[in-house]
Amino acid sequence: MKIFKTSVFIIVLSFSFVIQAQDSESSNETKIDKKSYYQKRALEDAKYEQQFSAETKAEEETFWKDQKNYESNLKRKDRKAYKAYMKGKKDAYAEHYEHCSHNCHHSDYYYHHATFYYYRYDGYYYERYPRRSTINTRVNVSTPNVRLGLF
Repeated sequence: MKIFKTSVFIIVLSFSFVIQAQDSESSNETKIDKKSYYQKRALEDAKYEQQFSAETKAEEETFWKDQKNYESNLKRKDRKAYKAYMKGKKDAYAEHYEHCSHNCHHSDYYYHHATFYYYRYDGYYYERYPRRSTINTRVNVSTPNVRLGLF
């Protein structure tokens, strides 16, 4: 009887390890699917943002606020999904930058938010009016030190 109980226990224990191994494999598949889903979603969102044109400034402002709220909520809920989403957005904006020139008519809100995704949008070529640059220099003139000593 002891042998029977021991053999049943060993069989149940081995089945539990097999089931657990299969669960971990399926969870890895869902992680890969989640990552690719959010990268694909980011590409779609970036294309929509690049083609978006609002009729009023208020409509455009609410659109960009909603977009930022979506990203902050995603960051709070799932960090890995947020990282995949941001990588997809950065790739999409970098790709758009390569063929976008002054012929692309984007709004100021677009360029403001594009600098967050891709650093090259924050430059001279993508501002309506270039900033004036100033150069600050410091000139130090050394003067002799005069010390009076009592001793």
